[in-house]
Amino acid sequence: MSRNYDVIIAGCGAAGLYAAINLPSDLKILILCKRELSLCNSSLAQGGIAGVYNSPNDNIQYHQNDTLIAGGFKNNVDAVHTLVSEAAQDIEHIIELGVDFDKNADGSYHRTLEGGHSHHRIFHHADSTGAEIASKLLAHVQTLSNVEIMENTIMCSVKQTGTGYSVFLKLPDDTYETCNCHFMILATGGIGRVYEFTTNSAIATGDGITFAYEMGAKIKNLSYVQFHPTAFNNRATRECFLISEAVRGEGAYLLNCKKERFMQNYDERLELAPRDVVSHAIVLESRKQNSTDFYLDISYKDSDFLKKRFPMIYKNLMEQGYDLTKEPVPIYPCQHYLMGGIDVDKNSETSLRNLFACGECSHTGVHGSNRLASNSLLEALVFSRHAANCIASRLSSVPEGFEEAEFSAHIGSSRIPKGYRTETRRIMQRSHFVIPDKKAAAEGFKRVKEMRDDLLNGGYLVDADYVLAKSIVTVAYIILGEVMQ
Repeated sequence: MSRNYDVIIAGCGAAGLYAAINLPSDLKILILCKRELSLCNSSLAQGGIAGVYNSPNDNIQYHQNDTLIAGGFKNNVDAVHTLVSEAAQDIEHIIELGVDFDKNADGSYHRTLEGGHSHHRIFHHADSTGAEIASKLLAHVQTLSNVEIMENTIMCSVKQTGTGYSVFLKLPDDTYETCNCHFMILATGGIGRVYEFTTNSAIATGDGITFAYEMGAKIKNLSYVQFHPTAFNNRATRECFLISEAVRGEGAYLLNCKKERFMQNYDERLELAPRDVVSHAIVLESRKQNSTDFYLDISYKDSDFLKKRFPMIYKNLMEQGYDLTKEPVPIYPCQHYLMGGIDVDKNSETSLRNLFACGECSHTGVHGSNRLASNSLLEALVFSRHAANCIASRLSSVPEGFEEAEFSAHIGSSRIPKGYRTETRRIMQRSHFVIPDKKAAAEGFKRVKEMRDDLLNGGYLVDADYVLAKSIVTVAYIILGEVMQ
């Protein structure tokens, strides 16, 4: 079976949904969702969305400067200017779509502060902003008659054709189907599951990056991986519960194994230094103290305020046996975000015509080598809108028909060897965590290349295990290859 669409969007997070909202309403659109609709990294974003909007004491130049400083000045300045100067229109748009940001008693929007920001400019919905934005965007998309959503559907392969792109899908009933389109938007999220410990959801295996790489699209700065300094450390769960940077923004202290503050020894901005600085400081302090025991402490603040400001964090920590209002909470850095990805231009278009990438899987250049807190949701909105506008501008040149690529689900009958994903995660954790180890990276690259060669040439059955393993191994292969250069 096969079906044809004007646009296929891979991913149902903020970037994918907002692209669908901004595309012309007469286009036939398909949104592919690897798992259930609620499972995406956007929904996990706690802190908020940064932007200068009705802000008398702030301006876009301040926001731009903060973004550049956090990114080590390795940012694309033009892309950063686009991000900060267009923030207001997209924040206003999602408010119109029903997104409910917290307000002060006088009715004005409450803006919080996070590491690396010079002003209070982060709009938030308590401590679950991503879930609020994603749910309201999804609710609107579900009212659009021109948009079809396929849940629990695995992209097995993507190929470029003479009229656009063909996507080979494994459906929930274990059958296969090919869908064709004139335009494709990859909004597949991050790569967290390439690591042993991550704040990312289970979908973050780098699928879109892998498909783009296999088609020949340019991938840039994939080794720019951000490690969040304050993930809850229970030492037992691969998916680590994030304790938002906003907690430090409200005054939380970082403590070492002696329950002493230590950031003053590493950066004058203390706990409000950018994420990469804080993560580096924790690792260096860990080596100095010969301990991985670190804590986040905000218990000196008013209990009622903390419960109201961080209801989700409070609830989740209580379930783990810790009361945020009464005691320090164990934390340690873990993989959180990807600044590199599929390289795109100002319209979010990749190096392949009519293939777009938005959100975390893309490399717009706005983040440089380290993302400023709460710029991710903003990037997803601004640049997915640019992709939608670019597609709308090209509709007059769209070919009438659809070419269809050939795919096979049965390259072979045997399933992939067990352990490829687990082994890759261990390699990445050892060789490219906070402070990269080039010797371990060289050794890991050799082994990852062996696994990738086997997956590409071993004649395995193309099922979910195969697709996820190939994505994880391919992402590790690209990252370690960059580290060795």
